[in-house]
Amino acid sequence: MNMRAAVVTAFDKPLEIRDIPIPEPEAHQVLVRIEASGLCHTDIHAAHGDWPVKPALPFTPGHEGVGVIEKVGSAVTVRTVGERVAIPWLGYACGTCEYCVSGRETLCASQLNTGYAVNGGHAEYAVAHADYVVPVPDGVSPAEAAPLTCAGVTTYKAVKVSGLRPTERAAVFGIGGLGHLAQQYAQIFGAETIAVDITDDKLRLAEQLGAAHTVNAATGDPVAEIKALGGADVAIVLAASPRVLEQAHACLRRGGRLVLVSLPKDNAMSLPVFETVLGGISVIGSIVGTRADLAEVFRLHAAGRTEVIYETRKLDEINSSFAEVLDSTVPARLVFEM
Repeated sequence: MNMRAAVVTAFDKPLEIRDIPIPEPEAHQVLVRIEASGLCHTDIHAAHGDWPVKPALPFTPGHEGVGVIEKVGSAVTVRTVGERVAIPWLGYACGTCEYCVSGRETLCASQLNTGYAVNGGHAEYAVAHADYVVPVPDGVSPAEAAPLTCAGVTTYKAVKVSGLRPTERAAVFGIGGLGHLAQQYAQIFGAETIAVDITDDKLRLAEQLGAAHTVNAATGDPVAEIKALGGADVAIVLAASPRVLEQAHACLRRGGRLVLVSLPKDNAMSLPVFETVLGGISVIGSIVGTRADLAEVFRLHAAGRTEVIYETRKLDEINSSFAEVLDSTVPARLVFEM
């Protein structure tokens, strides 16, 4: 039998919607019938070959796939047919290296990433390693679970590694698919939040979600405005611009923590050494969270602690959806419904 899948055939061409055979799960894999698959900016970078290590062509992107298990491989004991699961970015890790055994599996040098090293969720079916899919709780819809599978767990992890404490001030740079969730997690941790963006619509969304302060970086000076509030204890950067990274650093109080999440294409930022050393500033790189982090993200959402802002699209609209994300015309997240 065949399925429809979005396939990258060349880095300089639009994706093609192809009819291809439904994959058979190998011994340690599950076959998942995809119900919803979230669109992440990383999918666009992958499809365009933007990063130094490029995916092997052809491939299907997508690392926010959510669906129901229809088949299990012969060696699978941890998952069952009929379970709803999420297929995250971390598609596989070795399980034995120092990072895996110390709860830092997303640093494993042998990891395989979904929608990059292995085919992803922008398709009607996908296979995934049974140990690395994460069950979706009852009451969490596939369309909401999909953005949480990357945007949610990535920003939740960023807040965790920042060491954010109750009553501290947290600035979130970039209120979109990731930022609207980062703000909510910071508030769950007890922070006073500052939302920074360049569009009024995104800032209105941040206010609706509980931001204590908003700053329009297109019409004002975010450093001056945040310093006038007393500075930020934590700045989480989700906008892929070196200038934004530098602004976030400059807005910090003494002892502040700068958390880098976004990946600027030119792979560089200017760091003032004197201010960093004398101000006791920490610069922290934060990659996507672990399976345990994702389970926590799902539990928080099931408990009503977070709201996912998204719009749905059909898989046939994947190329126009890429354009929407690149043009910043999307309120937060796009989700393909199969």
